[in-house]
Amino acid sequence: MDVSAPMMMAIVTTGTGGTDKLENRQVPIPVPRPEDVVLKVLAAGVNNTEINTRLGWYSSSVRDGTADAGEDAARPDGGWNQATPFPFIQGTDCCGEIVAVGEAVDKRRLGERVIVRACMRAHGFDQMETRWLGSDFDGAFAEFVLVPAGEAFRVDCEWSDAELASIPCAYGTAENMLHRAGVTEGMRVLVPGASGGVGSAVIQLAKRRGAEVIAITSPSKRDLVVGFGADRVLARDDDPVAQLGAESIDIVVDNVGGANFGVMLALLRRGGRYVSSGAIAGPIVELDMRVMYLKDITLIGCTAWDEPIFPNLVSYIEKGEIRPLVSRTYPLDRIAEAQDAFTTKAHAGKIVLIPPA
Repeated sequence: MDVSAPMMMAIVTTGTGGTDKLENRQVPIPVPRPEDVVLKVLAAGVNNTEINTRLGWYSSSVRDGTADAGEDAARPDGGWNQATPFPFIQGTDCCGEIVAVGEAVDKRRLGERVIVRACMRAHGFDQMETRWLGSDFDGAFAEFVLVPAGEAFRVDCEWSDAELASIPCAYGTAENMLHRAGVTEGMRVLVPGASGGVGSAVIQLAKRRGAEVIAITSPSKRDLVVGFGADRVLARDDDPVAQLGAESIDIVVDNVGGANFGVMLALLRRGGRYVSSGAIAGPIVELDMRVMYLKDITLIGCTAWDEPIFPNLVSYIEKGEIRPLVSRTYPLDRIAEAQDAFTTKAHAGKIVLIPPA
């Protein structure tokens, strides 16, 4: 470490394990390379991916849901691209102000309030390789963060910093799934896990496309999910086939997985599509191949965001077509408390961290 360099506060994740792996440290403020910008982080959302990476949940050795991965095992294959680059700064969601630019970047960008496209296509949009802010390189759980200038998108709106920091990961993931699945007006879309960041985003974005949205959540969150725009809400203990009928759904947008995977396929119409970018209830599922091929079902995995996704989101924000729900904010140095609250799944919407002013 260059002790003579200007320093900042950051939360450094030191390895696989519990929240004791989150260390509050002083580290050098990043210096922009020619095509980079440095952002003063204004707010940073909390996501499953940061907790999953800290737990090593992406390891093939883990077979349980995200809440049951355990904290005591070293899992060198626990990152979702390659081995996680410990120690490093996590933080996938970023709202920030451009405070320094590289020599190839227009200086007029200084002072812009931006959100960062967290999923960066390393070799262009015709290939699927990705680099993720806060997973593959240092992210937003710090006072400052370094990102490529082309991944920082100015947003002109009256939203709070915390609201803007709720957008990148959850809404980017949701919009990408709807885009890949081809959701259009009049389709019937089912959303398990509807009260979380991604689920609530899926509801809003699917309604924006003119779809009918049926949500699954806990009874205590029913009114909140209706507020997001759901046309109908089922409780987690309901039998969705009995409630909705077999072959009654066009698209299932499912980041839950687990034991109900087969039920989701039973609900799909012939030619229906199942799209997922997560598996919070468990990554190992039972698939009856006959259901899949006899019903001409398409299974769609979504991680790499397609090129239109983030510009679309910015336009939706600026036109007032979407609005996130911020559940609670925490100071950055209370990240362990914030992540513990996140894992209880008692919240609806996003939990957001605020760095020192």
